[in-house]
Amino acid sequence: MSETVEDLSVSYFENGVETVKELDKIVLTKGAWATLIFRYQEWDAKNDKYGADKYTIRRYQKKNGEYKQRSKFNISSADQAEKIISALQSWL
Repeated sequence: MSETVEDLSVSYFENGVETVKELDKIVLTKGAWATLIFRYQEWDAKNDKYGADKYTIRRYQKKNGEYKQRSKFNISSADQAEKIISALQSWL
């Protein structure tokens, strides 16, 4: 696991292939509990290319000097992301 928030990533390699490619991340909160939002793409082996952008919000807890993932919320589509943005903007 990671010792700093900056080292946290959703990138994932399997058999030498980056099956989850992190495109960007934003740290929403730091501390004993950290919250990050990631933009990523998944490898589509059938079509031999990366798919559409996806988004995930992850919560990590720092314990014994290392961050461990405790929860996640995957935003399933661009449409769902737009609805989340709209809801938050209407409340703020």
